[in-house]
Amino acid sequence: MPEPSQAPAISVRNLTVGFGEKNVLDGLSLDVHRGEVLGLVGASGGGKSVLLRTIIGLIPPREGRIAIMGAETDYGDTAAMQDIGRHWGILFQQGALFSSLTIQQNVQFPMRENLEISQTLLDELATAKLEMVGLSPDDGNKFPSELSGGMTKRAALARALALDPEIVFLDEPTSGLDPISASDFDELISTLQQTLGLTVFMVTHDLDSLNTVCDRVAALSDGKIVEVGPIEQLVGSQHPWVRSYFHNARARTRATETH
Repeated sequence: MPEPSQAPAISVRNLTVGFGEKNVLDGLSLDVHRGEVLGLVGASGGGKSVLLRTIIGLIPPREGRIAIMGAETDYGDTAAMQDIGRHWGILFQQGALFSSLTIQQNVQFPMRENLEISQTLLDELATAKLEMVGLSPDDGNKFPSELSGGMTKRAALARALALDPEIVFLDEPTSGLDPISASDFDELISTLQQTLGLTVFMVTHDLDSLNTVCDRVAALSDGKIVEVGPIEQLVGSQHPWVRSYFHNARARTRATETH
């Protein structure tokens, strides 16, 4: 795992987020080091995606602070949030591609919103991003409905990389993929992280991804991070939820299959 350098890529302190009378996150703190792949695990409905969406500004916190690459977020300052937002790219669970745009146009969308460059350069950059994730120029001419699940994830990842971000957020990136496609996608994430020096924040329940891609794993339970470290540390954790997660019958079966 890369050594922490300078300020963390993401720093969350005493974060409380809720809806109505219920707090989903309750005084949560977490650091994501620059250049690492951090996997976030937790129970279904336990707040994993809420944490991701709060960090990127889609959900306002009730309390606490968040800093990205050393700059504190201010959700009331739209211009400042747009500047901070250029540090990251996001792959949502279902890809969230625009169905009426071709794959190439989807990849170009963030560029059009943020850059003033010619159509020729837009086309060249989009082609380069597609090739980076293993898609061809012909794939770029297709619409999302014409792609397989694995290709859709790759297209969404190409769009997440459109502005050369320092941080990439992945929300259940292998969800819905068959084991071979999921393994290929894990390998792609690892290769891109190493090649581009990315910091990756990955919400996942995929034990194979945790084993093969992540430098550290953070476990979310009862609104807080209850354990964070290399996967070996979490496997040996005595926290009841963490122990149950990594030692249930399904987890033991997957661990046996991957070793």
